[in-house]
Amino acid sequence: QVQLVESGGGSVQAGGSLKLSCAASGYRSSGYCMGWFRRAPGGEREEVATIYTARGNTYYADSVKGRFTISQDNAKNTLYLQMNSLKPEYTAMYYCAAQWVGPYSSGSCRGRFSDHSYWGQGTQVTVSS
Repeated sequence: QVQLVESGGGSVQAGGSLKLSCAASGYRSSGYCMGWFRRAPGGEREEVATIYTARGNTYYADSVKGRFTISQDNAKNTLYLQMNSLKPEYTAMYYCAAQWVGPYSSGSCRGRFSDHSYWGQGTQVTVSS
């Protein structure tokens, strides 16, 4: 059973930075799609960034390209999201997710997640103007 625990959220002013972490346990490091999602109050879940653990290829939503960086530390079984130049519209609960796709999957991890994927409890990010 994969367990995901996010940390690193908080309150920051516009233009600031935060680094989110997602510690994974019960996790085979290679062959997973890992992703960061967010849900703003009253909004839908949005796929922010993904990474395929077997090859490291990434995907970013257009709204965060050039501002966010997703990365992984396989030795620590930890996923990160470095968020720079934050905007108030980025205020949301941020969730980490994992979906097993195997070590030989092709293509992007974009859209590979569902309600049946593994999800963390979330960490709140609040950006003030």
